[in-house]
Amino acid sequence: MKIAVTAASGQLGTAIVNALKNEIGAEHVVGIVRTPEKAQHLGIETRKGDYNSREEYNEALKGIDKVLLISGMGDPEARIPQHRNVIEAAKQNGVKKIVYTSIVGVSDGNSFSPIVQSNRQTEEDVKSSGLDWALGRNGIYIEPDLEYVETYKKEGEIRNCAGEGKCGYISRPELGYAYTKMLLEDKHNEQTYNLLGDAITQQQLADVINEAYGTQIAFNAVSVEEYTAERKKELGDFLGVVIAGIYSGIKSGAYELSSDFDKAAGRPPLTTLEMIKAYQKSL
Repeated sequence: MKIAVTAASGQLGTAIVNALKNEIGAEHVVGIVRTPEKAQHLGIETRKGDYNSREEYNEALKGIDKVLLISGMGDPEARIPQHRNVIEAAKQNGVKKIVYTSIVGVSDGNSFSPIVQSNRQTEEDVKSSGLDWALGRNGIYIEPDLEYVETYKKEGEIRNCAGEGKCGYISRPELGYAYTKMLLEDKHNEQTYNLLGDAITQQQLADVINEAYGTQIAFNAVSVEEYTAERKKELGDFLGVVIAGIYSGIKSGAYELSSDFDKAAGRPPLTTLEMIKAYQKSL
């Protein structure tokens, strides 16, 4: 059996590749990346594949039994045809199963919604492909906050517009474990799972970070308008609006959802503190 992982050299892709290697061995895993020579560290066969090229994916998916399609990072309107290139190439090559990494969130109501909409369209495209399928809707990654800890320490606070809203943070290695099970076990076929951890507030996140790092970080809630202006100034209009949209979504309850992680993975997700400690050990 050969399982291909698209965008395999990215952070989520690497986590999924590592989990698959642990489960079935490196010889059964193929990484598809835009620049194969930059993915040798994965320790698996790599093939060239750009989401914009149907022809490259026609070649990359030859001899593949199952494919893990990681959502692209382009503009929302560009992602849909990019993902369709992979889906159509999978059909052409007789791939039996496709698993897609989607996201949680609402399809309207905040500035992150267009990205959610594009993911929902790809979900429908996967379902209508005629292949066996499974869908995961990822929660918000915990890693960006942990990579930002030194800044939090310097500023003495976590500052955003999430208010008292709750978010079920998840780590990439946890997702890697869940997606491996979804790929390998037929009981997950035709299932859609919310892949989330325990739902916590931003104050609770600050408390857990303080426990793990010995810091004294506070949470400072600001308005959506103020936070959007700050993010746009620092990150530019597009990314600033997207990031602000995520936190305004947390405020409105878009990420306080029941988790299906245990159904996908066969075990509960790690607690937020456990995920942070695992991250610390990985450094």
